[in-house]
Amino acid sequence: MKRKRFSEEQIIAVLREHEAGAKTGDLARKYGVSEATLYNWKAKYGGMDVSEAKRLKVLEAENRKLKKLLAETMLDNAALKELLGKNDRARREARGSRSSAQHAGDERASGL
Repeated sequence: MKRKRFSEEQIIAVLREHEAGAKTGDLARKYGVSEATLYNWKAKYGGMDVSEAKRLKVLEAENRKLKKLLAETMLDNAALKELLGKNDRARREARGSRSSAQHAGDERASGL
């Protein structure tokens, strides 16, 4: 089934017809959508003007973009933490590989 894409103006016009008294079933047949779609539109766009609906669409797009940026930043942060953790382990292992005799000799040489 082909999916139609209705603009905000068209959706609000359909909702205005519904508010004027047109029956949901009649509107659904007229515009080729299901009654559930009309109820979803009413939940999302009910009581809005065209300018408000356009602003909503812009805000939703901006929100999607910000969520994507946050997710990418969190992934980068996790990768850096993992890399730093590996470097810390490598340093600790390098320090731990010296024999205790070498370590004791170092302490004597430093005057401790």
